[in-house]
Amino acid sequence: MCGFSGCFLSSKNIPISSTQEKMNIVLNHRGPDASGIWCDESSGIGLGHVRLSILELTEAGAQPMHSACDRFVLSFNGEIYNHLKLRAQLEHEGHFIQWRGHSDTETLLACFSVWGIEKTLQATVGMFAIALWDKQKKQLTLARDRLGEKPLYWGWCDQTLLFGSELKALKKHPDFISEINRDALALLLQYNYIPAPYSIYKNIEKLPAGSYVQIRVNDSRHTVEIKKYWDLKAVMQKGLDQPFQDNALEASNLLEQKLVQSISEQMLADVPLGAFLSGGVDSSTVVALMQSQSTKPIKTFAIGFNEPGYNEAEFAKEVARHLGTEHTELYVSADNALSVIAKLPKVYCEPFADSSQIPTFLVMQMAKQHVTVALSGDAGDELFGGYNTYQMAAKVWKSVSRLPHPFRKIATQVLGKIPTPQKIQKLIYLLPAQNREEFYQLLVTHWKIPTNVVKGAQAVSTVFNTPNQWVKTDDFEQWMMAIDTSQYMVDDILVKVDRAAMANSLETRVPMLDHRVVEFAWQLPLDFKIKNGVGKSVLREVLYRHVPRELIERPKKGFSIPLAQWLRGPLREWAENLLSEQRLLVEDYFYVEPIRKIWQEHLSGNQDHATRLWSILMFQAWLDEQNS
Repeated sequence: MCGFSGCFLSSKNIPISSTQEKMNIVLNHRGPDASGIWCDESSGIGLGHVRLSILELTEAGAQPMHSACDRFVLSFNGEIYNHLKLRAQLEHEGHFIQWRGHSDTETLLACFSVWGIEKTLQATVGMFAIALWDKQKKQLTLARDRLGEKPLYWGWCDQTLLFGSELKALKKHPDFISEINRDALALLLQYNYIPAPYSIYKNIEKLPAGSYVQIRVNDSRHTVEIKKYWDLKAVMQKGLDQPFQDNALEASNLLEQKLVQSISEQMLADVPLGAFLSGGVDSSTVVALMQSQSTKPIKTFAIGFNEPGYNEAEFAKEVARHLGTEHTELYVSADNALSVIAKLPKVYCEPFADSSQIPTFLVMQMAKQHVTVALSGDAGDELFGGYNTYQMAAKVWKSVSRLPHPFRKIATQVLGKIPTPQKIQKLIYLLPAQNREEFYQLLVTHWKIPTNVVKGAQAVSTVFNTPNQWVKTDDFEQWMMAIDTSQYMVDDILVKVDRAAMANSLETRVPMLDHRVVEFAWQLPLDFKIKNGVGKSVLREVLYRHVPRELIERPKKGFSIPLAQWLRGPLREWAENLLSEQRLLVEDYFYVEPIRKIWQEHLSGNQDHATRLWSILMFQAWLDEQNS
């Protein structure tokens, strides 16, 4: 796990080497063990790299790295879990390579030299973002892993192409133009995160998962084509169209085999390794399969809260005791959690408003004291139907859709004027939906019409309003899972984990996002995922072979904090300062009235507007950091 940055076609009067050094320094948290730069002033290219040493701890793993043939230079963030198999495959094909070390970076370079770009990317199993310079063609290739585990920003500022793991590195280049993208800001208010390909800055994009681009001297954004080497939508559609034909027992057997393979490969490291354990299905499955492959106790980590209704640490402890892991837990107070908030604008290089970022940061911070690599159970909900929302939304839509649409619109207008409990208000808010897709978008939307809040913003396309990105299925639950896998998982869950981990110089790995696991999960029929009103059926069957059912079966609490109460209590003064009428008027990003209205309603205790307020607050706090 590392970080990289670079520039191409910089203005002639800007020295690339010293600029690249500055871009490197601000990524030091992603790679505190070493750093390096490589520049070719005549070609206008600069590559920088900061290293968190995981494999090949010697200088033989240093980057930017040159290929043995000296044609390619590579800066790479991530891990290629099957890189030893790739080496064996090269040798089996008759390619004799004098290896300098055992880093996966060197393996990638050899593969690129022999197989080319697309074949190499398709052969990899791993998480990565890549910047590869071809000296012969004078061509830059940028690529991102299949599921978007590793970040990659890119874009032109005037004639200069800038790219890197985090925006803070791009900002250090003199050509960077820091104009806020108001359309992206509206998306932040809608979803609490900014989905790809957008970023908070105009002209800077996130490279979509499973994609690569190739850029030469005379190219611009208008001439560069984003190419896919792995297509998530096609994978999901193929699985739905050609479902698994055997029984549930055989499905759980095959799933366990694939997870064991993924976890085995992801346990490869030359540094201490552990796992997060919440006591839920996903993390318990990962830890159980890790422990089954280890002769020593796996190091596991959990945090607990003393706040009633927000603590899962006692469940994690029971699972850890059963599996025999070396378990560490930390109970954090409200003060511990609140102290993280001041760090968030530095941790997240663009505004991000999933409030579970706070406990996520704390568990990463604790884990780093013991290990350098930690495996997580993320993606189980999206792949195996774990969110309660999937079942709830399907049931509610089935009932609501029986009412004629004109009647629902009238009912919304009438009922919306009557004071009602919050859950009833949410239902009223959903009634006007014309179809199930709009119903789900409204369900996951925080500000219904964010362009009425952000000045100068226009509605832009996302997966929700782009039907040609949807899978075709009669199952509403499968459709929701597909949407979340495409957007929420990549741009919320994985962003949250990557930035929080990297802020603590910790590498995280997600075994369930091995693309072979993902492909198999999408072959499974819905009733293998959601059965008798309970999600993750097939995954539970794998887990119950290792952990007693009674340790797992309990209501899901999630990884959350009592944000609504904090905004009325210890965070009130901080929030009032960020939401002050005078400040909002001066900055001129938002219409003041709707924000002040929901802030006062929240303070009164009559309404819970915490998630909507948090998106505004995180932007305001981020803006402070940019202006400091």
